[in-house]
Amino acid sequence: MTSTFISHELKSFWRAKNTGKNIAVRVVMGLLILYLFINIAVVGFFLDKVLEEIYKNQDVLAPFCGILLMYYFVDLLLRLQLQELPTLKVQPYLHLPVKRNTLVKYLSAASMLSFFNLWPYLLFSFFIFKVILPDSGLAALAFFVAITGFAIFNNYLALYIKRRSNLNGWIFLAVSAVLILINAGDFLWHIYSIKDISYSFFGKMMTTPALALIPVALAAVMFYINFLFLKANLYLEDLNANKASSYKNSTDYPILNRFGSVGDLVANEVKLILRNKRPRSALIMGLFFMLYGLFFYPNPVMKNNEGFKIFCGMFMTGIFIINYGQFMFSWQASHFDGILVSKVKFTDFLKAKYLLFTGISTVAFILTLPYVYFGWRVILIHLVMYLWNLGVNTTIILFFANRNHRRIDLSKGASFNWEGVGATQFLVSIPLLVTPFVLYAPIKYFVNSNVALGVLATVGVICIALRPFWIKKLEQDFIEKKFKLAEGFRAK
Repeated sequence: MTSTFISHELKSFWRAKNTGKNIAVRVVMGLLILYLFINIAVVGFFLDKVLEEIYKNQDVLAPFCGILLMYYFVDLLLRLQLQELPTLKVQPYLHLPVKRNTLVKYLSAASMLSFFNLWPYLLFSFFIFKVILPDSGLAALAFFVAITGFAIFNNYLALYIKRRSNLNGWIFLAVSAVLILINAGDFLWHIYSIKDISYSFFGKMMTTPALALIPVALAAVMFYINFLFLKANLYLEDLNANKASSYKNSTDYPILNRFGSVGDLVANEVKLILRNKRPRSALIMGLFFMLYGLFFYPNPVMKNNEGFKIFCGMFMTGIFIINYGQFMFSWQASHFDGILVSKVKFTDFLKAKYLLFTGISTVAFILTLPYVYFGWRVILIHLVMYLWNLGVNTTIILFFANRNHRRIDLSKGASFNWEGVGATQFLVSIPLLVTPFVLYAPIKYFVNSNVALGVLATVGVICIALRPFWIKKLEQDFIEKKFKLAEGFRAK
């Protein structure tokens, strides 16, 4: 049956309408991946020399054993962001008399065809052959077995987390928080050392090769858990059974109930973000951008550069508006025709977008409050740019969203996905980045920086107060362009 699946996959690829484009993309991606593999292989070949240079007067085996566990920690983070789920490939077979075990085994085997599973061999094989094999052939074999075990464990753990996240988006955020806490426990709070834990395990494999069976056992357990989950939730009605029993209303977030139909629209938007990988990546990127200031504020050169602080404040409090908002209507491309004929007022639709931006930007501003460590003026600048984002940038983003008629397929992953990207995305960056400095720079030059910040804050507040006016104008603009948007979204 596996050969039949493979045959159908090949036929599906060659018979697709956009086969030529797919081939071109795959060739380019193949060359990039080949280049990446060559670089990794070169690093792996000279890994012993690199470790000798970094850890002078020390046996290179100790730091090598120390970095292995850290590698798999980073590997898991990358898999969660970049590794694709091979789920859509078997959907046509779900209604046919094909055994569940056969489908699940095919999915599990297909997931192993990932370049992430080749990286550890390219990176660590040369070191094992050059350093460990001459001392002990059995230990070298144990290292290969352990590396394979951890790679398979990470493969199925990442897939399990992502599949569970498709059912409940909060799971992905919870896992991300746990991984961040694990990292902080080592590098920030120094409660433990991942490097020491790694060395205590891999170092003992030199004398006790049987320890290599532990990662193999972990991989087997993770494979079995993933297998059971897929088998139990293979059909769409199984995936949604629990949701149907607990369904109450369209708004599962009580805080949004007070906003009525606008709150319902925001709740649906939040679900869209949490349940689909590409919009979810925009949210996660926004969370990571909260650390943006740590790269620049401690720098003495940037200490007195207030213009750069304005830039940082605008990005940290408004990165979600920029990343997510530029594709505002493209996210609903698959059901845009339904929106046009629905009873939902477009005024409420726009109000929901403003409310979503306001809520997430407010959370982002609160998360930047610890930057008070670098001075109260930093927080003042963040507050000014927070008001600017809510008043000015939200309206600019929604204005350009009316001009982006490129479709986005939510079922596709975020990695190397350029759907929806066009000239509009480059044009919108000009007013977003230039406008605040057009006001700030001359006022600071001719008056002072305090007045310049006051003007930015005042403009932001005025634009927030004028939201009903902007909504009316945006609605008129949308009515003129809605059919062109719908036509663009229908093109697959």
